[in-house]
Amino acid sequence: MVKEIIFTVNESLDGGYEAQAVGYSIFTECDEYSELPNMLREAVKCHFDEDEKPSLIRIHFVRDEVIAI
Repeated sequence: MVKEIIFTVNESLDGGYEAQAVGYSIFTECDEYSELPNMLREAVKCHFDEDEKPSLIRIHFVRDEVIAI
């Protein structure tokens, strides 16, 4: 049984957020940060059977920044 699942989350070029599970074919997206936890929960529930789903979701934000010198 998987205890924890990790999602990498990027800010979308069109606005909002895009999330992908590490090691699983689970993807989701949302427009607002406040929607993200519920979207991740729903995506995990759809992918795993009730007795196999992880008990924790870890969110890893990936953010690129460019600064002038």
